[in-house]
Amino acid sequence: MNNIILLPMLIPIIAGVLLIFLRTFGRMQAWFSIVSMAAVAGIAFYLLNTVQDQGILRLDFGGWVPPFGILFVADSFALLLVLATSIVTLVCLLYALFTTGKLLGSMYFYPTVLFLIAGVNGSFLTGDLFNLFVCFEVMLLSSYVLLTLGGTKRQLREAVKYVIINIVSSWFFLVALAYLYGTVGTLNMAHVAVRVAENGQGPLLTTISIVFLVVFSLKAGLLLYFWLPGSYSTPPTVVSALFGALLTKVGIYALFRVFSLIFHHQPETTHTIIGVMAAATLIGGSLGAIAFNDIRKIAAYNIVISVGFILVALAVSTPNAIEGAVYYLVHDMIVKALLFLLIGTLISMTDTVQLNQMSGLMKNYPLLGWSFFIAMLSLAGVPPFSGFIGKVLIAEGAIDNGSYVLLALALLSSLFVLYSMLRIFKNSFWGETIISKEEQVPLHNKFLFPSLLLVLLTFGMGIGTEWLSVYVADAAETLLKPEIYINAILEEGVN
Repeated sequence: MNNIILLPMLIPIIAGVLLIFLRTFGRMQAWFSIVSMAAVAGIAFYLLNTVQDQGILRLDFGGWVPPFGILFVADSFALLLVLATSIVTLVCLLYALFTTGKLLGSMYFYPTVLFLIAGVNGSFLTGDLFNLFVCFEVMLLSSYVLLTLGGTKRQLREAVKYVIINIVSSWFFLVALAYLYGTVGTLNMAHVAVRVAENGQGPLLTTISIVFLVVFSLKAGLLLYFWLPGSYSTPPTVVSALFGALLTKVGIYALFRVFSLIFHHQPETTHTIIGVMAAATLIGGSLGAIAFNDIRKIAAYNIVISVGFILVALAVSTPNAIEGAVYYLVHDMIVKALLFLLIGTLISMTDTVQLNQMSGLMKNYPLLGWSFFIAMLSLAGVPPFSGFIGKVLIAEGAIDNGSYVLLALALLSSLFVLYSMLRIFKNSFWGETIISKEEQVPLHNKFLFPSLLLVLLTFGMGIGTEWLSVYVADAAETLLKPEIYINAILEEGVN
């Protein structure tokens, strides 16, 4: 039965290969992709419930018992992110179906998205560090294609920056893997954790851990985020929504997995560095969010803020903080996709990205305006929406740890998020309308349907916190108690 763990990666790969041969059938590609992601979401939900009953699941290729061979691991933390990834991608594909013409389908958009999701899900489910590198590269190669769709000068300029930074980070990743393997003789995550615990996290392993920290921080946009605002604000709306919702989360996941399972023995060094980087990221992201009039840049800097906020939880690593981080990760995937879809729709209605060129749109597009208002409240952590419980738990964790500077910066960043979103809401939707009835671009209900699904989801997650808490608590327990993960992977007596 454990073979089903492979399906969240295998289904997108098979579907993507098939769609390459259906390039001229745009709508068929769209519906095939949507059905594929619905199947992945169903499988992820089934596996998530199975883990609650049977514990962590693993798949060993070729019958090789860990730590030998390739394996994939399904625990609550990974499966929550796989489920959220599948839902977000499904909604974004619906948006692409309703709002784009045949051109996007003819540019291999749908198969490339499916390959991207295979890489994302593989990164969440792998139990091997080298396999994590491979899945990262699958994801990144797909993102290079998606980033350049349309081929505008601005896209290509940002793509060069994006490609260079990821090539450099991948090189550092390989260097870290080589030194780690040379030191402990394995790359199986659970086995590495055992070897590090046995030998002690001395200066060499701590140095290796810092290289991993730099690599994953580049992927996540933690402190070293200079490439992110431009790269995420230039592609088509649906691509920006996928990038904003998913790509930084893979880096964040890797940071949580590696620094809770393997390199947690010297927190005064590693976790202190993470805390400093999170603080700097919160400050830089907050300043960026209020500095621009380009609404795409404002949304991109809100991604940076959320990265810093989530990594505050890893820096303090208390039970409340880790549980809050899991809540907030899932929430942020949903709401960042919603934000970029709404902003893309707003731009298509006004044909501008500048705040000072928008006004009074609530009279023209009330449903769009109130959807944006709900997204703003959810991003700021206002109850009863999904961002509230995660922010409260992370704040409680910072208090428990005595990290009052991080607590203050995290709370202030929430005010900057609210202020930056209020700027867009006030300038764009209130005041005298700048669009006459004759000039008004019609907004069909089907264009807003995907966004409304995410609005309902953020509201449902907020009021359904108790239902979600079973899965989140199990995910947090696995992160806080590495022996749970290790015992589920390694056979007794392996050393």
